[in-house]
Amino acid sequence: MASLPKSLVEKCKQKLLLTKEDILNRVKDARDSLNHDDSKGGDEGDQTVRALAESQFLRLNERFRKQLMEIEMALSRIDGGTYGVCEETEEFIEQERLLAIPWTRLSIEGAEIRESLNKRYAR
Repeated sequence: MASLPKSLVEKCKQKLLLTKEDILNRVKDARDSLNHDDSKGGDEGDQTVRALAESQFLRLNERFRKQLMEIEMALSRIDGGTYGVCEETEEFIEQERLLAIPWTRLSIEGAEIRESLNKRYAR
């Protein structure tokens, strides 16, 4: 089996590292913003606004955590030499797809297969 071009892998690795840095900065900024308004007083409306902001922060944090896990796994696959191989079809993932979503684990065909399986067993 041939391998992906080293230039593509390096470009994807750089995108992964930049995305990771961006996510970590966004989490820090969101945490700082949430902690900035640390007052516990206020009327019922203020308390509701704070509770909604905390809830939104937690949802955002969870989404970022999942994306960071995907990025870390992709970086691990790069180090392990398995980057760019579809988990479903075991064929190489399309280069355009890797450039667009460098943490992806599935080719377009693999994603379609997985989606159809999920639909079949979801019932």
